[in-house]
Amino acid sequence: MDGSGDKRGDWTWTTQLAGVIPPLITPLDRAGRVDAAAVESLVDYTLAAGCAGLFVAGGCGLGPWLTEVQRGEVVGAAARSAAGKAPVLAGVMLPATGPACEAARQAEAEGADAVVVASPYYFAVTGDDQRRHVEAVLEAVNLPVLLYNIPQCTVHSWLPQTVTALAREPRIVGVKDSSGNLANFQDFLAIKRERPDFRVLQGDERVMAACMLMGGDGVIAGLANVAPRLFVDLVRAGACDDAPACRQLQERITDLWSLLTYGQGLAALYAACAALGIGSGQPVAPWITPTADQQRAIAATLRRHGLMEAIPAGRA
Repeated sequence: MDGSGDKRGDWTWTTQLAGVIPPLITPLDRAGRVDAAAVESLVDYTLAAGCAGLFVAGGCGLGPWLTEVQRGEVVGAAARSAAGKAPVLAGVMLPATGPACEAARQAEAEGADAVVVASPYYFAVTGDDQRRHVEAVLEAVNLPVLLYNIPQCTVHSWLPQTVTALAREPRIVGVKDSSGNLANFQDFLAIKRERPDFRVLQGDERVMAACMLMGGDGVIAGLANVAPRLFVDLVRAGACDDAPACRQLQERITDLWSLLTYGQGLAALYAACAALGIGSGQPVAPWITPTADQQRAIAATLRRHGLMEAIPAGRA
């Protein structure tokens, strides 16, 4: 399958990877099961705001910490909710090739349209090891692959030369770079000279305006769970080379980003979604929900951005 030309419903990879793809949280109930109704609300909310796709079981979905059952439930719930309107990308960011291939096969069976693959981690790996890891996933499923560079979690970066080599495979549709390293991002953009349909997306909210003006194709922003339209506006401004608008939108994004400081890890994002009526706010163990004072600070930030009434009544 040529990932760039694959089409389901009314979309193609070429168009959908040039926009906003929120890395969805994994809403859980108090028993630790995936809350399918909350997933549906989140899918509806983000797609209605103009998002181009959905990334589940990723970093914000706490994918590496989910059980096999939870991974299957969240991928299936997102695929059913999207109903072909937009692609569902499923994270398979597990530490070794065997588990990643198993997760990829599960995601394909649950209806995912692509899988997202990070570097193996825990033990040291080389660029050749990373390449073999991706090739094994490609062999395991008949789906496109988006590469994911997040060295703060995997320790190992995707080096530009490794990504360049992998990009010769048409089913490698692009790379998400969350390193925050603008030099790295520029090197990934250079791949587009030889392969214009290769998509380069930014995952660090703090540098998204700069990366769009550098020629990035889109963003995969965790805060798009709560403010999807803000990021849609940024991508549109970047596509028009509107630097003043990008600068103003980045200032708003940076201020919104401060809510992530109220709690441990991504627990604040789960609390923010709960404040909007999506999910219980319960993150995956061992993390716990933010304190009452932290939740009040999160709610104040959401109010400052006019987001507390963002979810239509009855949809959460």
